Amino acid sequence: RHGVTEPVRLGAGGAAPWLAATLAAVVPEDVGAHLALASGLTAVAPAPGGGGTRQRWELLASLGAVDLGAARVVEAHLDAVAILAEAGADDDLDGTTWGVFAAEGAGSRLDAVDGTLTGTKPWCSLAGSLSHALVTAHTTGGRRLFAVDLRHPGVRADVGAWRARGLVEVPSGPVTFEAVPATPVGEAGWYLTRPGFAYGGLGVAAAWFGGAVGIARALLAAAERRPPDDIALWHLGRVDATLHRARCVLADAARQVDAGAAEGAAGEILALRARTVVAEAAEAVIGCVGHALGPAPLALDAAHARRVSDLTLYLRQHHAERDEVSLGRMLLVGARPW
Repeated sequence: RHGVTEPVRLGAGGAAPWLAATLAAVVPEDVGAHLALASGLTAVAPAPGGGGTRQRWELLASLGAVDLGAARVVEAHLDAVAILAEAGADDDLDGTTWGVFAAEGAGSRLDAVDGTLTGTKPWCSLAGSLSHALVTAHTTGGRRLFAVDLRHPGVRADVGAWRARGLVEVPSGPVTFEAVPATPVGEAGWYLTRPGFAYGGLGVAAAWFGGAVGIARALLAAAERRPPDDIALWHLGRVDATLHRARCVLADAARQVDAGAAEGAAGEILALRARTVVAEAAEAVIGCVGHALGPAPLALDAAHARRVSDLTLYLRQHHAERDEVSLGRMLLVGARPW
C-alpha cells in the first residue's frame, strides 16, 4: 500500500505526469544512473518561480524518499541549470551534468585571474564524475561565479578524501584547479544576491523532507505488519504530525515563490524559516523512528540503514543554530514578523 516509489505530495493537484516514470528509473547507489537521470530532467523539471515550484520540489522530495543519493545529484544539477537560466546562459546544456561549488574553507582559496581559475575549492560533490560546474572564485571585485568544464586536464578531484558512511556514492572532497578556463556567470556578488538564491536552498529542504518520508515509511510498514501497541501508535502519530508541519511549510513556501513574494530579504527569511523547520522535522523523524524500531533495521536492513546515514549527513548542509542567528538578526532590521 505504501510503495517505495510512491510520489511525495506537498499539496493538492495531480502529480506531474512524468514523475512516476522518473522514480521507477532510480537505481539505488548507482551514481552513473543518477547522473543520467539528472541530465534527462534538464528540460523536464519545472523552473522555480514559474508556477511549477511545487512540482519541482515534489520531484526532489519523491527522489529523496526513494534514494537520497539520487536526490542529492539531481538537486545540484537542477540548481545549476536554474542559475544558468537566471543568468541567460542556458542555451546548450544537452548531455551535460552540473554541480554548484560555492563553499569556502579555511586553508583553501580559489582565484580567478585572466579568465582562468587557480587554487583549491572545498566540498566539490562529484567533481570527478560531472561534466561541468558553477564555481565561485575570488576576483579583485569580490567573489564571482564561473562556469567550468571539469574535464579540463587542470582539474584534479581528491576523491580519496571522502570518508563518509552516508552519501557514499556522492564524494564531496576538495578540487585543485590549475589555470582552468572559466566563463563568468553574472557580475561579482551576483550569485548571492540574485532572486533565485533562496529558491535553491529551499530545493535542498525538499530533498531533506523526502528523505524523512522515506525513513517514516519504515515505521508505517512495521505498524502494518503487526498490530502496534500504544507506544508504537504514539510514535506513528508523532511522526505524522511532524511531517505534516514540514509539508505545510514547504507548500506555503512554494506558493510564495510562485507569487513573486520571495525576493530579496523576504526570500532570505522564507528560506531560513523553511529550512529550519524541515531540518528539525527530519532530525525528529530520525530519532522517533529509531526509538520505535530499535536497532534491528539499522543493523539488518541495508536500505533503511543507508537512508538514515544519508539523511544524517545531508542535514549537516543546514547551518543549524547559525541559520537561526541569521534569521533573528534579519527580523530585527526588517518589518515586524508577527
